Amino acid sequence: MKDANFLKEHNARHLWHPMAHPAEMQANPPDIIVGGEGVTITDVDGHRAVDAVGGLWNVNLGYSCAPVKEAIARQLDRLPYYSIFRGTTNDNVIELAEMLRDFFAPDGLTRAFYTSGGSDSVEVALRLARQYHKVRGEAARVKYLSFKKGYHGTHTLAASVNGNTNFRTQYEPLMPGCFHVPAPYTYRNPFDETDPARLAQRVLAAIEDEIKFQDPSTIAAFIMEPILGAGGVIPPHDSLMPGVRALCDKYGLLLIADEVITAFGRTGSWSGSRHWGVQPDLMTTAKAITNGYFPFGAVMIAEGVAEVFEADTTGKGAIASGYTYSGHPVGAAAAIACLKETERLKVNENAGERGAQLFAGLEALMARHDLIGDVRGGHGLMCAVELVADRATKAPVDKAVIGKVQRVAYEAGAMLRVSGNNIILSPPLVVSAADITTILSALDAGLAAA
Repeated sequence: MKDANFLKEHNARHLWHPMAHPAEMQANPPDIIVGGEGVTITDVDGHRAVDAVGGLWNVNLGYSCAPVKEAIARQLDRLPYYSIFRGTTNDNVIELAEMLRDFFAPDGLTRAFYTSGGSDSVEVALRLARQYHKVRGEAARVKYLSFKKGYHGTHTLAASVNGNTNFRTQYEPLMPGCFHVPAPYTYRNPFDETDPARLAQRVLAAIEDEIKFQDPSTIAAFIMEPILGAGGVIPPHDSLMPGVRALCDKYGLLLIADEVITAFGRTGSWSGSRHWGVQPDLMTTAKAITNGYFPFGAVMIAEGVAEVFEADTTGKGAIASGYTYSGHPVGAAAAIACLKETERLKVNENAGERGAQLFAGLEALMARHDLIGDVRGGHGLMCAVELVADRATKAPVDKAVIGKVQRVAYEAGAMLRVSGNNIILSPPLVVSAADITTILSALDAGLAAA
C-alpha cells in the first residue's frame, strides 16, 4: 500500500466517486478506509469507528468472516472464472441454487438467475416481467408502477422506476412507461396523513386508481422495497404490502420485491416479503448474499412464473439477459459460505434485538435534540433520523449542519451515512449491544455539536 501522504495527496484527484460531485470530493476529500475488523473500520490515520453503515447495507457478517474469505481464496485456486452462458456451468452455481431454493421456499421462490449486483438484479427482474407477459400472449403489458422515494439502482430502466429525483433529473429522458405513486411516508405525504394504517389505505387507493388510469392490461409489474431503504428508511404499515399483493393479483400485475437490502435478515425476518407475510413473483437480491466480499446477485423467481417460461414451446421464453459475471464461480463460492454462516449465526434474531435497542435509543435522542424531526425504524437494523431546522415547518437542515453531525460522530467513534436530510443507520447484523451504545453515543455527540 502507498504511504498515507501519497494517498492523501492524490485523494479524489483522478478518481470520480459514485453518488458525489467530483469537485466537492476534491474540495472535501473522503475518508480513506484501509482496514476492517469485526464491525469496525480503520482509516489511513489509524482512527477506528463502528461501521453504522454496514459497508453499504451489505456487510451483514462484519469484516472478519473467515468462512467467506476462505471460500473465495480456495475457489481462486481451483477455478477463478468460467462463464455459465448456454453450454457451460460450474459446480458452485448448481449447489447455490439448491440452497437459495430452500432458503426462499417460504417466499414461494424456486429458481435463481444470477447477476453481478443489485442494479443488475433489478434490471433483469423488470425485463423478465415484460417477457413473462409476452410469453403468455399479453404483449401490451409493458408499464411499471413504483413508489416515489423508492430506490432500485442506477441502470437506465432501474433508474426509471426510481422514485427520487436525485437519481433521475440529470439523466432524463428515462425509459417511458414508468409511473410513480405516493410512498407510505407518514412524516411527509400529499394526504397530510400521519396515521400509518390510514395512510396505507390511501396509498393503496392511489395505486388502484393509477392502475385503472393506465389500464391494467398495459401494466407488467409493481416493484417495491418491503421497507424503503435509501429513500430514508420508510417502513410501511403491515397492511400495505399485502394490499399491494392483492391489487397485483386482482389486475394481473407481477409483484417484484426489491430485496437487495432487506433479504438475508436485515428486517429481523429472513426476507422483507416474509416480514409482511407476502409471496412476491420475483425478488431481487445482492449485497448481503456474499457479505459484500464479492460482487454478486440473484433474481429469485416464483414457481408460477417459472412454469410459464419453462413450458414455452415458441422460443419466446428464451432468456436474452445475462452478464459476463453472472454465476461467477468465486462469487457463488462466497455466497454458499455466506449463506451457511448467515443461517448458523441466526443473524435475523440479532438484527431484531439490536434493532429494537437502536430504535429506542434514537427515540430517546429525539427527546433531547430538536434537530431530529422524525425517527424511523422498528424493523430490524434499518433506522433513520430525519433532521429539520424547525419541527413545526419540517424545513430540512442546511447541508453543512448534517455534515457536521456526521463528522463529529465519526470522530466520536461511529461512521454514519447521510442521505439528503436523513442519517441512515444500517450496521452489520452481528453488532453487539455495546456497539449500538457506541453508535448512539457518537450520534448524540454529533447532534450536540451541531
